[in-house]
Amino acid sequence: MSNTYMINGDAAAFSPRLALDKVVFKGFNLWYGDNHVLKDIDIAIKSNVVTAFMGPSGCGKSTLLRSIDRMNDIIPSCKTEGDVYIDGRNIYEPDEDVYELRKTVGMVFQKPNPFPMSIYDNIAYGPRLHKMASGEGLDKIVEESLRGAVLWDEVKDRLQENAFGLSGGQQQRVCIARALSINPDIILMDEPCSALDPIATIKIEALMRELKDKYTVVLVTHNLQQAARVSEMTAFMYIGEIIEFGATSDVFENPQNELTENYITGRFG
Repeated sequence: MSNTYMINGDAAAFSPRLALDKVVFKGFNLWYGDNHVLKDIDIAIKSNVVTAFMGPSGCGKSTLLRSIDRMNDIIPSCKTEGDVYIDGRNIYEPDEDVYELRKTVGMVFQKPNPFPMSIYDNIAYGPRLHKMASGEGLDKIVEESLRGAVLWDEVKDRLQENAFGLSGGQQQRVCIARALSINPDIILMDEPCSALDPIATIKIEALMRELKDKYTVVLVTHNLQQAARVSEMTAFMYIGEIIEFGATSDVFENPQNELTENYITGRFG
């Protein structure tokens, strides 16, 4: 495995061995009823890098992503087997506090989904819910979160306006700021640019690269070029299995599995 990856066409030094494991799947399986959706997943996601899950529709990418914050639990037919560790803690232990887990994992969905309230209240919602701060302390969290989403300068004089009045790209950055407001360790992004225009997509991709300095970012994307542009590590999935996982440059430039090569070259998917 080489020690380079590509960002905007430039090679940069990167050694997966130097990064610490943040999320580790061990023998993880998931079913929806009789449908075996995830099959024997063994993968270690590194801290402070962007890891992309790619693959054809229905391969289990989003289900795998949502296993990290146990969002699949809300589906009555969901059943799991195996372990998922965050910082060495098995989050699928019976006594795991899912409420506390979700304070450490922020989620950004495919389509911008701001709450029908002001920009300020969107960002303050999580901190209020978790009783993190009030008054000036809450104001500080809102500002820092919007700065973290590179949105503060655009909305600082509009905080009491309804978030629905923003553009699609701005709404998605409100959702990213909302995820940052609870001070998570991990940011999950499920196709965050699929509903955005190219200019907004460029801004979100630039933001992803900045977020990894403070957070572990896990991205689901159908866009191969996006995975190549923003991620250091990439997993290719097919019918519920991890077919290949490694440094992004290696997966794209020297795939070890024929299925991976066929997907990257557009022969299927």
